[in-house]
Amino acid sequence: MIQEQELIAKITAQVIAQMQQGQAAAVPEHYGVFDSIDGAVAAARKAYQSLRALPLEKREQLVGAMRKTAYDHAEIMAEMAVTESGMGRYSDKVIKNRTAALKTPGTEDLKTRAWSGDCGLTLVEMGPYGVIGAITPTTNPTETLICNGIGMIAAGNAVFFSPHPTAKNTSIWTIQLLNKALVEAGGPPNLLTTVYNPSIAVANAMMKHPDVNMLVATGGPGVVKAVLSSGKKAIGAGAGNPPAVVDETADLEKAAKDIVAGCSFDNNLPCIAEKEVIAVGSIADRLMDYMVRNGAYKITPQQTAELVNLLLTVKEEKMAEGCTAKTKRTYGINKDYVGKSAQCILSKIGVTVKDDIRVILCEAEADHPFVLEELMMPVLPVVQVKDVDAAIELAVRVEHGNRHTAVMHSKNVDHLTRMARAIDTTIFVKNAPSYAGIGVGGEGYCTFTIAGPTGEGLTSPRSFTRARRCVLVDGFSIV
Repeated sequence: MIQEQELIAKITAQVIAQMQQGQAAAVPEHYGVFDSIDGAVAAARKAYQSLRALPLEKREQLVGAMRKTAYDHAEIMAEMAVTESGMGRYSDKVIKNRTAALKTPGTEDLKTRAWSGDCGLTLVEMGPYGVIGAITPTTNPTETLICNGIGMIAAGNAVFFSPHPTAKNTSIWTIQLLNKALVEAGGPPNLLTTVYNPSIAVANAMMKHPDVNMLVATGGPGVVKAVLSSGKKAIGAGAGNPPAVVDETADLEKAAKDIVAGCSFDNNLPCIAEKEVIAVGSIADRLMDYMVRNGAYKITPQQTAELVNLLLTVKEEKMAEGCTAKTKRTYGINKDYVGKSAQCILSKIGVTVKDDIRVILCEAEADHPFVLEELMMPVLPVVQVKDVDAAIELAVRVEHGNRHTAVMHSKNVDHLTRMARAIDTTIFVKNAPSYAGIGVGGEGYCTFTIAGPTGEGLTSPRSFTRARRCVLVDGFSIV
């Protein structure tokens, strides 16, 4: 075990050194990476045509090869992602990479439907789109590549990836690694492609490229809006601001532990992670006490104000209303602290804590910017309300209609039901950390592309196919 860890550390150090020198890491040249988008898409189109000629059994073998190489290199990919992007937590990224490798569905997700009767036989099969253009985020670079790569190839497509530039080297290395596994398993080269210098201009060109048949965007509202305006079939996985509601019937000790675990997972980078807690007042203090015992550090109102100045940018805009002028205040996120640890953030306001502190806890009013804005940092505001009805009402408001993810801790089935109906999110987690909603410690498959805006929900290979109906009249009906 020690020798294996030493080997991983040695390989990781070599990969990081190559990244810092601006070189592609130790995989053969090219393997899906091109100078131009035209070259990359043309290669992906050729690979797609070759993949179409292969039987489904072979396609599943290719998926298996991707799973194995992603799982085997999960540690290196995690280290690369944290080092290059400066975001997240190594141990959690390892979990995410391995979960994506093992729990992303494969070809078994492609179900055929059939109707037979006096008029013959009709089949509906799920066929590929062709070349998919996929935008991946800096927050989850390798896990999104693994998840989308497996799902899209299982569906029979080839992919052009447009990674976020701040995770460029990590993304390119991962694409090359997966392509190498595909080729060694007998698949065509360049099923996954990208360019050496991904950028906004490249992403825009991808959206307009005539040989890209479908677009998938995993990221913020801007990129989702862009793909939905492209005129192509598009899947948009947008932002969230998940509330966690805790009522008076909850197991408070377990709820506190679960919320800290979910909020701190990968330093709060996942869009599913708890961003604010709304607690019934009668149990709020006890809940926070338990959270402090399980890795949260509670800050004072003065320290909360200091964090507002550190983590947010403020813009005030004068708005005319009748004969008077009112000032509208809007907030932006200081991206320097996105995905940073609780220790790092607290140190900037003069607070030193031990490594076991994973969440910064503060009390806040319902209209506090920490409640309303998706920080993507392990900063967790707690709002107290009078009862569960008020908690559900506020949760719906601060979720902003993203319909992404919500969490509730309660032993009252009626309360859980009311919350689920009112919040209407794609993922609703009950009595568990938020990450159970994507299969980490919960049942069900995994995805890192959660398509709320376009309605696919937790995407799977089936999401990347189109239904094709084949009708045979007066034949193959043998009843």
